[in-house]
Amino acid sequence: MFNNRSSFLSSIPPIVKNLIAINLILWLATLVLPGIFGRWNLNFDLTDILGMHYWASEKFNIAQMFTYMFMHGGLNHIFFNMFALFMFGSVLEHTWGTKRFLFFYIFTGFGAGIIQQLFWTIEYHSLVNAMNIAISANSGVGLLPYQDMLSRYFSFSNLANFDAASVIDMKQMFLNLPVTIGASGSVFGLLLAFGWLFPEERLFLIFIPVPIKARIFVILYGVAELFLGVARFSGDSIAHFAHLGGMLFGIILILIWKKRRY
Repeated sequence: MFNNRSSFLSSIPPIVKNLIAINLILWLATLVLPGIFGRWNLNFDLTDILGMHYWASEKFNIAQMFTYMFMHGGLNHIFFNMFALFMFGSVLEHTWGTKRFLFFYIFTGFGAGIIQQLFWTIEYHSLVNAMNIAISANSGVGLLPYQDMLSRYFSFSNLANFDAASVIDMKQMFLNLPVTIGASGSVFGLLLAFGWLFPEERLFLIFIPVPIKARIFVILYGVAELFLGVARFSGDSIAHFAHLGGMLFGIILILIWKKRRY
C-alpha cells in the first residue's frame, strides 16, 4: 500500500503537486488560524487579507491579484478545483513542461482577476457615481433609486436624511464588500487549453451519462458561464466572468505561443 501511494505521488508532475499543496495549506490555515488568534481576542481573517478586493476598496492591494487564486472557501470549492488541477494540469504540465505550465497557470489566474475587476467596475459604476453626487450635495436623496439594492447590505431608517459623512461611510463599506477567492480562473484556463490541445479526447463526467469530446465540453461550459454571468440569479455568488476571464486569457496566450511557434 505504501509503495502504491508513493508511486501515485511521484506520478504527479512537480508544479501541479506544489500548487495543490499550497492551496491545501492555505485552506487549512483559513480554518485553523482564526481560532488560534481568537484566544487572544484578535480578529484574523486570511481570506480578507489574501482574497482579491475591488480595486477601489481600501482593503485592496496589487498582490491580491495573485494571492486570491490560492485561497478557497468550503470543502467543495477546493476539492473540485484541485481535482480539475490534477486531472487537466498534469496532462498539460507533461505536455508543456514546468516553466510554461506555471506561467500559463499564473497568467490565466491574473487575467481572470482583471476581468472580475472590470466586471465590478461596470456593475458598480452607476451606484458609486450616485454616491459621489450625494456626497457633493450633502444629501442622500439621490440614492433613493438604489434603496432596495443598498438594503441588501445595510440597515438604515431614512436614506434621504443621510449627510455627506454618512454616505462616505456607506460608500467605503460597500466598496469593501466584494471579494473573490479561488483557483477557478486558472482552472478554466487549463480546461480551455486541454480542449484546444486535445479536442477529440473524450471526457467522462458525472452529470453527463455519455462521453463527450473535450472541445464540445469546453464550448458548452463557456456558454453556460456566460449565461449564468449575465443572468445573475439571486443567491449566485460565483464569479462567472472571472471563469470566462481565465478562458479568454488562456486563448490569448495559446495564440501568442502558436504565432511564435513556442
